[in-house]
Amino acid sequence: MVRSVLSKVNSPADLKDLSREELNCLASEIRELIVETTSANGGHLASSLGAVEVAIAVHRAFNAPLDKIIWDVGHQAYAHKIITGRRQSFRTLRQKGGVSGFPRRSESPYDLTDSGHSGGSISYGVGLALSRELTGDDYGVVVIVGDGSMTSGVAYEAMNQAGHHLSSNFVIILNDNEMSISKNVGGFASYLSRIRIKPTYTHVKKEIESILGSFPGWGEAIYRVITNVKASISHALLPGLLFEAIGLKYVGPIDGHNIKELEQTLLEARKVDGPVLIHAITRKGFGYPPAAEKPDEFHGVGPFDKNTGSFKRKEGNKTYTELFSEAIVRIGAERKKLVAITAAMKLGTGLDKFSKRFPERFFDVGIAEQFAVNLAAGFAIGGLQPIVAIYSTFLQRAFDQISQEVCLQNLPVVFAVDRAGLVGEDGSTHHGYFDISYLRVLPNMTVMAPGDGRELELMLNYALQLGFPAAVRFPRTSADFIEGYEPPAIVSGTGVRLKDGSDVVLVAIGDMTARALEASEMLEKEGVSAGVVNARFAKPLDPDFFTEVCRGKRLVLTLENNSLAGGFGSALVELLCDCKCEARVVRKGIPDRYIEHGSVDQLIDEIGLSPEKICKDVIRALHFEHDD
Repeated sequence: MVRSVLSKVNSPADLKDLSREELNCLASEIRELIVETTSANGGHLASSLGAVEVAIAVHRAFNAPLDKIIWDVGHQAYAHKIITGRRQSFRTLRQKGGVSGFPRRSESPYDLTDSGHSGGSISYGVGLALSRELTGDDYGVVVIVGDGSMTSGVAYEAMNQAGHHLSSNFVIILNDNEMSISKNVGGFASYLSRIRIKPTYTHVKKEIESILGSFPGWGEAIYRVITNVKASISHALLPGLLFEAIGLKYVGPIDGHNIKELEQTLLEARKVDGPVLIHAITRKGFGYPPAAEKPDEFHGVGPFDKNTGSFKRKEGNKTYTELFSEAIVRIGAERKKLVAITAAMKLGTGLDKFSKRFPERFFDVGIAEQFAVNLAAGFAIGGLQPIVAIYSTFLQRAFDQISQEVCLQNLPVVFAVDRAGLVGEDGSTHHGYFDISYLRVLPNMTVMAPGDGRELELMLNYALQLGFPAAVRFPRTSADFIEGYEPPAIVSGTGVRLKDGSDVVLVAIGDMTARALEASEMLEKEGVSAGVVNARFAKPLDPDFFTEVCRGKRLVLTLENNSLAGGFGSALVELLCDCKCEARVVRKGIPDRYIEHGSVDQLIDEIGLSPEKICKDVIRALHFEHDD
């Protein structure tokens, strides 16, 4: 498809020569490219569609990369990528070796930060603005927050510091679309909603300034008095008071889809000393009716029909998330004290069905993982049974609360850790391969992972019966259902022998179990007798079970979709060492580096966890032993 205006834009400098009519045409053509690409590759559609005009206006008002532009929740930044020289490569979005779905410093000088988690942009911006003051450099700093970022506590901490520390210009654009993944929740979301409904403050304030300024001598004094007492004026009249109370100049609300208004406001904001917050109202999914009508469903999408907006049907088993969604409803019906908590990802974690069935027992706290875990601790003290469902990569943000508020006090909080391991096309900011490592170091914590889809509900029920902290981790992918396997009851710290073998034992945890079985079959054809154990637990590990499993084998190979550093393999080595069990152990998992984006199968093979690579590594290790 020929896009007459977009074809002229190879860098932000090309925007400066476009007319207003061409700019509006450019916005439409960018949206067409985003829809076309995400319909084939998947991606974050609705959020990026809503930020197209913001991206255009920012790049016209600022001169990147000299000026510093920071995108919060980087999935808003597709238009930014297209404008900044990646138009022709944009079709490789989220493909292995292609354009990342998030800003990446290694990808472009226009991408200032690797931003995949929310809330950090204002902190970056304050640091850059203060650096500029200390070094005497001369550049602009602008951050684009929103799409739920303002429900993140660190955003408030950063705004508070901006108002306190900064005397030079710093621009914050609040891209307010009322949404994160799901609709925003909480008091601040309600506050912004009131501003949208009563957007009179900025205009009224300008009028008052103008009128009082016309009274020579005493008009300015009156205005100073009004300014000094504004804290007592109703929020209905002064909707931006919260921002101004912490030292930010508030401007808005303005139309976030009006490029001219956005650009003029940004140019004026650049003249202000100190931090300025521009409140831009946008619509998530703007310009593509299916996404605008169902922005939550089109937040992160797989391939779909761009003409109808219908999603392509996935073949194969249900995902672990779908199994969790069904299980938590059944468990909730039996356990009247069960409450479910998530952090702005009701749909992503599969809690939407639970929220509809038990709305009074469901709590979406917005992008506030620390609060989610602390809230769960409060529920546990209050006699309830909380389950916290959060993606592995985001649960990292609440490590201190897991340690201090839950584990230290040995409270019965259950963590449903979704998206554990490699997640595929979302890449390094979203892979969840540290959770075994960071959870198993905590006293009182139990960590489990199902090796078969039927084990997930068993583990959830077991965790709820424990009476102390527990986590059940599971991947993003379709669940494995091992042929002929009937999962036995969960026994603390013990796994399940799936296959006996005299030479080698493959001790796998979670989704590596099915791969271990496949590798075992390959090894049999090579004359190697390889047993397979579904470990089930990363913590605790029963010494009797695991020493018996490992004793007498030529090789013990551990397999995990988690970091090798401090992971399951490390736990088994520690156990065998403590038990003085002599065994030759080789650990396979995710190496000590960040993994880029690509399909899960591509990445699994790249790091040597595919059945074929497992088989080759076992044979190589056995040959090495023979050579010795």
